[in-house]
Formats: sequence, C-alpha cells, structure tokens
Amino acid sequence: MSSRWFPCLSSPPPHLLLLVRQQSLVSASIPELLSFSSSTNQNLPRLSTSTLVPPSNDVNVYITTWSVVFQLFKLGPVESVCITVDSETSSKKEFCDWNFSEVLSDVCLTTSFLLSQKSYSRGITIRFRTEDESKAFHCAFEQWKNEVIGGSAGECLENGSLLTSRSKFDNKIEAASAKMYFHYYGQLLHQQNMLQDYVRTGTYCAAVIENRADFIGRVVVDVGAGSGILSLFAAQAGAKHVYAVEASEMAEYARRLIAGNPSLAQRITVVKGKVEEVELPEKADILISEPMGTLLVNERMLESYVIARDRFLVPKGKMFPTMGRIHMAPFSDEYLYVEVANKALFWQQHNYYGVDLTPLYGPAFQGYFSQPVVDAFDPRLLVAPATFHTIDFTSIKEEDLYEIDIPLSFIASVGTRVHGLACWFDVLFNGSTVQRWLTTAPGAPTTHWYQLRCVLSQPMYVMAGQEITGRLHMVAHNAQSYTMYLTMSAKMWGAGAEQGGILQTSSCKLDLKEPYYRMSQPQAYAWSQDQQPHQLVHAQDIPIQSQDVVGPGLTPPSQNSAAPLNR
Repeated sequence: MSSRWFPCLSSPPPHLLLLVRQQSLVSASIPELLSFSSSTNQNLPRLSTSTLVPPSNDVNVYITTWSVVFQLFKLGPVESVCITVDSETSSKKEFCDWNFSEVLSDVCLTTSFLLSQKSYSRGITIRFRTEDESKAFHCAFEQWKNEVIGGSAGECLENGSLLTSRSKFDNKIEAASAKMYFHYYGQLLHQQNMLQDYVRTGTYCAAVIENRADFIGRVVVDVGAGSGILSLFAAQAGAKHVYAVEASEMAEYARRLIAGNPSLAQRITVVKGKVEEVELPEKADILISEPMGTLLVNERMLESYVIARDRFLVPKGKMFPTMGRIHMAPFSDEYLYVEVANKALFWQQHNYYGVDLTPLYGPAFQGYFSQPVVDAFDPRLLVAPATFHTIDFTSIKEEDLYEIDIPLSFIASVGTRVHGLACWFDVLFNGSTVQRWLTTAPGAPTTHWYQLRCVLSQPMYVMAGQEITGRLHMVAHNAQSYTMYLTMSAKMWGAGAEQGGILQTSSCKLDLKEPYYRMSQPQAYAWSQDQQPHQLVHAQDIPIQSQDVVGPGLTPPSQNSAAPLNR
C-alpha cells in the first residue's frame, strides 16, 4: 500500500492524531499553512482556494501535531477544518473565543481569534464525498481525542480503518426499524392518539402538578418529548428550565406548540436528537418521560430512559415514572382460541384455483399463534391470582433490559382449560407529595396500551387448587422489540401432589413486534356450574378510584392482588 503524508504543521510530531482511508474522501483540501501573531489583533485572512488532491487508490491522510490545543470544526455538511493553536501558554487557556463563519464561495473560512501574543494558528480544510463520511471522520477524531491523547507517543487508530458515526442506539437498533419508529412518532395523528388517551395524559398531569415540590426551581429533562406536552406540564409545575429531547420530526411541532404558550416557552428548550447523542448544558434534577410500550418494554425506549438517567440526572435525582411492573396471570378464553386457530383454515383448502394449500397449514397455524393478542378483555377470564415482575428505573442497568427472565407460579382458582398467559403493566410516579399509579389492568379504564395475551396453540386442563408453573423469557432484538418464549406446565394435584411432577406442558414463541390488534368488543361469556363468576379473580390490584399510595412504601393500597369480583 502506498501512502502520502500531508502534515498540517511543520516539524512532524511524535503524536499521530488521525488516520482516515482516502477512499472515503473525494479530495483533501490542503490550504497554505498559516502562521500569524495575534498581536496585530487582525482577523485571520481567508484561506486561499485549496489545492485539491485527486482521489487515488490507497492514499491516506494523516493529520499530525505536537500541539495539545486543537479543534475540528464543520464548515458544512461535507466540509471541515482542523485548527491547531501552538503557544507556550496555551495550556493556561490564554485565549477566550473562536468564532467561525462559513464562506459560501470556495472552501474558505473567516476566523476571529483572541489569543495571547505568543499564540499561533495553523489549519487544514477537508472536503468529503458525502455527509455520512464527514460524520465518520468526526467520529474518528473524537475517538482519538478520548483514547489517544495523553497516551504514549506513536499511538494511532488502526491503519486503514474507517470508523462510522454510530451511537449506542445505532449499534443495537437496525436502521430500517429506527427510521419507521421515528417516522411514526413524527406524525401529529399518532401524537393525538396518545394525547387523547385521557388516562395516560391525565395521570401524567396529575403526577406532575400534585408534586410541585419536586419541580419548582428544578432543571428537568423530558426524554422523548414528542409533542412537548410533558415539558409544558413540568413548566406549569414551576420548573426552572426544561430540556425537551426529541429525535423525530415532531421536535419542530413541539417548538411550535411551546412557542404558542409564551408564558411557559421561555423556560423550555427543545433539543432535536437522540438522548444517546445530544449534549445538554447542565444536569437535570428530575427526568420525565413516557417510555412505555406494549407490555411496558416494547419499542425498547426504557433503555433510552435509563441511558438518559446515567448521562443527565444528578445523583439521587427523581424519575417520573420511577418504576414499572409487568403483571401476569393464566386465562381461559375459548372464543379467542377458536378465533386465532380458525385464521389458518384458509390453508386447509385442497383445491384453491387447482392448488393444494395444505402443505402450508402447519406453519400458518403456528404463525398465527406467534402473535401476541392486544385487546381489552374481561378480568373474569383470569383463572388464578396475578403475579408481577418489578423494574426499578432508578437502579436497573441498561444491559439488564436486553433479557428479562420471569419465573411463573400460580394456583388455579377454578377448573377449566387454560389458553395462555394474560399480561399488563403499571408504573409508579413516586413523588415527594403524592405517589400516583398509572395502570393498564383489565377492569380499569382502558388505555391505548390495552392488555396483551399470549395464546398457547395447545391449551392445558387444570383443576381448582392445581399449581401452574412456567417461565416467560424475553430477549430483545434489533427491531426495537422482544422475542418472547413462554412455557406453562400443570403440576400434579390432589393426593400425592407433594411428590411433584408435571402432568402437561405447553409452550410457544412469540414476536412482540408483530401483535394481533383485536379491538372487537368482549364476548358475552357463558359460565359453567363449576366456574361461577364469584370464584374468578379480579386482575386489578389497585383500586380504580384511589390513585394515591398510603404509607412510605411503594405498594398500592390494596394488598390483595386478586380480589374477588363481588368484593
């Protein structure tokens, strides 16, 4: 491999700053090396028209310097300049301002410096082929600053490597999924759908306004601000300043909405970008966000919420919401099971325009049962008291959300056929004044999250008092959701049950990214003699009329997570 060196300073130093493959560049613009004394207090003259280096194979650009004080600035989407300051006193920071403005004609630069009399400046401008390559160069430069500077002489990035400008979000989420995700939330009609969920929006408003003591005079970061409604609530509660971070095009709408409320707008700044990438001028005393998806974890925004906590929140700062719980209980719903199973009947046709479709019946049958069902159901369908899995947003690590493993154990309240596992979630706003819950439980006012049910392709028979065990294992994938692995088993019961043993096991694999949205009204269920309504359990473990938590703990008022329907 042949290489050419283009030093931006004389006397090549022992430190190698940066190496970028020439293939990523259309040209490297190398202006005349400038050296001047600031004693004249004159502006830096325009850089003369650059000498273009024609692209050739295996040509590398090296930027070298022995000066510690340097900066890399963008002139435009595909143009950058690296400026170094050589001064005996530069380490004392005897310069106070670098003010750059792009000159649209040629690749030129007008620069104003306030430097000590012994400071000098030299620079190099670089033109890239695409904006992505420009980002890659800046990413490599930043990595060098973080990893190389201060190291041993001669340290450098790997020869010939081109680092891409990818954040933590980009590294774990596929680009197509992210594009669709931000496109979806960048539309007002979807924001309206969430705003019109009055359980959701009203609970957030009450949690903020009733806890003014947590917001008055405090700095707030709104993670995934959307339309900016939560930022406006925080400002109404007396926040000193709110940073509304939003990565989608909804950021522009948020600016318009906030500007339309001038009494609050002066204390709100909209920051367009991902929380994994943006920089804020100060730390937050409190985070507020609506990071919940279906089954709490869908869309994987909880991870961004945790990253924002680690990046922006002061120690012991507050988070609204503070914690979440995933609730689960076995259910019996013959209507739902038949509905899902019948979807595959299409593939049982032996003569579909002369074609036998039956070879695909088996895969189609399993495919329909791989879809979690999202709808609102009657809580009387539950056949055992619910259990729950807690996620504490204030302490959980981001990596702990990559895999969620929940052991299952229930005692059947009735004898019936179990068709799967019903799930829902709630979150707690642990305010200093009022502790308020937002729940999506069956029997509570319906939210836009509804509830979720995992339907087994092979139902199980259980008797009253029989133990149901199993496991719900969720593995995150790069389409911003989870693959769910559910196993449920009916253990021995009656005489000899203490000896253990499994009578029947059923399992399924589901994709939380591809649910079946079943928005039909609940059916009128007929109950058998041994399945009277008073025997069934009520899923709602938080009284609907009471939102406040009593006492210092985080447990809702009702300690009975499966109160009878006729209480």
